[in-house]
Amino acid sequence: MKTTVRPMSSEPAPQSQQDGRDAVLIVDDEESLLDVFEAALSPFFDVTRATNTRDADFQLQRRAFKVVVSDHLMPGGNGMNFLVRAREEFPHMQRILVTGYMKPEMLLRSVNEAALFRYLLKPVAVAELIKVVQDAAQAHDASVAAASA
Repeated sequence: MKTTVRPMSSEPAPQSQQDGRDAVLIVDDEESLLDVFEAALSPFFDVTRATNTRDADFQLQRRAFKVVVSDHLMPGGNGMNFLVRAREEFPHMQRILVTGYMKPEMLLRSVNEAALFRYLLKPVAVAELIKVVQDAAQAHDASVAAASA
């Protein structure tokens, strides 16, 4: 039997569908990549998608997510800046950055400033995406449990 622990902070507990799947938000301006990510993750997670950081911010206010997967460079908003804001408001939510750019200083800054769970380099293998998001959802649960202990 699965027990839900409510965080002691003001961060709401992630809601899941009736089938018990954990809520995941995916953010990317490329619809085709969103389609691939959603198809890969939806058998395991309750997936919500956003095509830009503005919509992603709106989705974060509508419900809580255990994990957010965001592209780095998008028109109208930077994924890393979005993940930094998300960290401040939802510290237990795990953050994954997807990028096609391998500048080590950018990746190090992203990991530190957004407290990333992981970053993934494009092209992302579907099996790797699924495993990383599953691990991130477990890390979310551990973070919430530690905060309430």
